[in-house]
Amino acid sequence: MEKPIESLAASVPSWGAKMAFGESVTIDGREVVPAALVVFGFGGGGGSGKWPQRGEMPEGQGEGTGGGGGGYVLPIGAWVSGPNGPRFLPNPVAIIIVSAPLVSAVGWALARIIGALRWR
Repeated sequence: MEKPIESLAASVPSWGAKMAFGESVTIDGREVVPAALVVFGFGGGGGSGKWPQRGEMPEGQGEGTGGGGGGYVLPIGAWVSGPNGPRFLPNPVAIIIVSAPLVSAVGWALARIIGALRWR
């Protein structure tokens, strides 16, 4: 019997493109393909065991499995067909959400660099 985490992990490669680019839709004669930032991860565990008797506790047995996962999909825009070929139209709210950590990291790095230069 295949373990659930192994079957889940085997199916992951096919999820990326399906989640990142949705089914195309025709709106006002133009083909629209939604695009998204997709992040997901999975983890698993296992175990077994038998430990010696300790104090007044009886000898133990052991087994165990476990797994879990999660994901996040952020719609970042859409590819829209036009007379000059497909064009990407970004989702402004998603661009702000995606860029906020980058702007924060750059600000932090600049503050550290300026602080180090002042210290000299």
